[in-house]
Amino acid sequence: MVNQLKKIAVITRDKALAQQVKGALEDVYELYFFNNGQAFNEALKSEIIFSAIISADELNGSGGIPLHDYLASFGHGLIPFILLMDQIDDEDRKLAMQDHIAEIFSKPLNNSEFRLRVTYLVENWMAQNPQSLIHPPYKIQQIKRIFDIAFSGLTLLLLSPIFGIIALLIRLESKGPVFYYSLRVGTGYKIFKFYKFRSMYTGADARLKDLSHLNQYNESKSCAEGSSIVSAALCVFCRKTGSVCQNPLYTDDSVVCEYLSSQQNENISSSAFIKIKNDPRITRVGNFIRNASLDELPQLWNVFTGDMSIVGNRPLPLYEAEKITTDKSALRFMAPAGITGLWQVEKRGREEMSEQERLNLDNDYAKNHSFINDIKLIVRTVPALFQTGNV
Repeated sequence: MVNQLKKIAVITRDKALAQQVKGALEDVYELYFFNNGQAFNEALKSEIIFSAIISADELNGSGGIPLHDYLASFGHGLIPFILLMDQIDDEDRKLAMQDHIAEIFSKPLNNSEFRLRVTYLVENWMAQNPQSLIHPPYKIQQIKRIFDIAFSGLTLLLLSPIFGIIALLIRLESKGPVFYYSLRVGTGYKIFKFYKFRSMYTGADARLKDLSHLNQYNESKSCAEGSSIVSAALCVFCRKTGSVCQNPLYTDDSVVCEYLSSQQNENISSSAFIKIKNDPRITRVGNFIRNASLDELPQLWNVFTGDMSIVGNRPLPLYEAEKITTDKSALRFMAPAGITGLWQVEKRGREEMSEQERLNLDNDYAKNHSFINDIKLIVRTVPALFQTGNV
């Protein structure tokens, strides 16, 4: 009988190999087969929880270490990752161990040994990696979720006239949509659509590279010139897997390769966070609604649908979240993603706030958050809204 609680992803184009894996494991686990990393990445956005990942490729192939590192950067590094390779030598074993690959097998597989080892890894991987047990995935308290639904629902209803006025002003000043969404990383590295009133001219994200020297978090105050990213560009990872981008990233009205985007962002700044004073991309209406924190109001819908909470750590853009993957820094993602939180209240309007201070405050909230403390932060948020500056 298939164990519905134990699901394994198998990434391979080799039908014969897929059939062999199926013969070895199908009566123990529920198997999901994918042709490439892109298809598997799409599956991770659903509610499916995988107990292991089996990929048929060499260590340096697109389905090997590059795929493992990519998955780890988005919070999936604790799933045992198993490689099926043509040949294995001592250097391969050393590299696999250094990159925390769970196991490597040479083809053809010995079904009984393969099944025995996979079963052992699935059952014991968490125990062998105790760091995975220190910070279990955050599950919102029932009282906090009830409060979020009631508060956001009532506020959306009461503020609907203000929504209409803001929408009209935005459309009168500049062309483009009233609402803007970007992909953000929240609790447990979950990616979701983050809504705001549009406060910038359209195409603002494309201008970010040209304004990187104004980044207040960039300690080096320098940046390397990067080439323009276009949707047709393919990185090394994409070329190895085919002629179509394997890692599409949706931003504004364009689609770019996520790997190339991350490479460019690394050239733009060594800092994880980006904040620009007197940003020329902001409209006059946008400047007003930002200073009054009115641009954040559509996030009440994110709260109502469960992607966010009223109080929590701010969800980050992908290019910021991908730089925060170490055990020490990633603690911030083991807490609810929120509209307001500890660092906004503590540091709002103070330009001397450093990146490390912000990370420390996010981690402090993750370690000490509670419903009572959330209520206290909401009370403290009200006077903070009347301070100058925005965050």
